[in-house]
Amino acid sequence: MAEQSGVEAGQYLTFTLDSETFALDIHKVREVLDLTEVTKVPQTPAFMRGVINLRGNVVPVLDLRLKFGLPVTPQTVHTCIIIVEVTLAGETLVLGAMADSVQEVLNLEPDQIQPPPRIGTGLNLDFIRGMGRRGDDFVMILDVDAVFSSGELECTYGEMTEAA
Repeated sequence: MAEQSGVEAGQYLTFTLDSETFALDIHKVREVLDLTEVTKVPQTPAFMRGVINLRGNVVPVLDLRLKFGLPVTPQTVHTCIIIVEVTLAGETLVLGAMADSVQEVLNLEPDQIQPPPRIGTGLNLDFIRGMGRRGDDFVMILDVDAVFSSGELECTYGEMTEAA
């Protein structure tokens, strides 16, 4: 079934948003940071929280809850920023993605990965590469490039890094 979903077996970093578990290909993840102060940048979409200083580099931070249309909740000690590499217009960019918590690195075999559902989810299915099975639960495997490659991000990324 992995061939149908276009998702390869391998390692995935799992994290939570609301009560759902999501996963990112570990090869796209640079590191996970504790939540730090985010400098707001004016006139950016609501899901663009601002920028952080990551060892002298300006890194835009997006709130995945807002990007996916989930309700805003207070930040906790578990709220974190996942630093990812994204390919946008042929260029590799470094971005931060706010998540409620990080869980684990999960190994998924081909028989544990299925194509995304055609109905029954409020999320844009273009972002979902597949569904990983972990016991009786499912993990939504995200296409990090598709999540962050929307037209609104392409226009905003340069503005955010220049403004900082």
